[in-house]
Amino acid sequence: MSGTHHGAPGDPESELALRARALESLLIEQGLAPTDLTDQRVAAYERGLGPPAGARVVARAWADPAFTGRLLADGTAAVREVGLRGGLLRVVGNTPTVHNLVVCTLCSCYPNVLLGPTPAWYKSFAYRSRAVLEPRAVLREFGLELDPAVEVRVWDSNSELRYMVLPERPTGTEGLSEAELATSVTRDALIGVARAAMPTPLASGPRQPRRRADGCRP
Repeated sequence: MSGTHHGAPGDPESELALRARALESLLIEQGLAPTDLTDQRVAAYERGLGPPAGARVVARAWADPAFTGRLLADGTAAVREVGLRGGLLRVVGNTPTVHNLVVCTLCSCYPNVLLGPTPAWYKSFAYRSRAVLEPRAVLREFGLELDPAVEVRVWDSNSELRYMVLPERPTGTEGLSEAELATSVTRDALIGVARAAMPTPLASGPRQPRRRADGCRP
């Protein structure tokens, strides 16, 4: 359950991807899914759903303590403030002494609107069973080593209630905009198998020449 589960861009199509396409074709053929199912998914990402949406919620929380309080108290209502709608949601916050991990032991329930398509490893029996029994070992396999003093809390999603992790804000990010903060939030951090990384610098237009105090260009 590490990064090896994620194929790199340009890799040959995996067996799992081929199966997914075959299943999609079968559902369309039998009238159980729209013919533009893939287009709908792509359009959803273009509208900022999936991990970008979850990252946007987290960035808002980091920048606005009042929103953080509302998010942790009622995740369902708080995400609607940023224009997102989904099922019943509870958001659990990481702290220096508590780390949260999300799993679905029965199937693979998951807040797709905020996190995007469910990763294969999240659906696997190994993750669904071991995340509860030995969460520190699972986190270690993802490359996340926690101090023994940090408490690990595991949250079991179901068809009625989904969970999302509010990662700790990286140090040294004071003064950054919400858009900049959002670049540090990944899907794995929203599940709890990773920490938020340092933000990625956003592309900007050409800088204007700086002016002296008297208003003249240097």
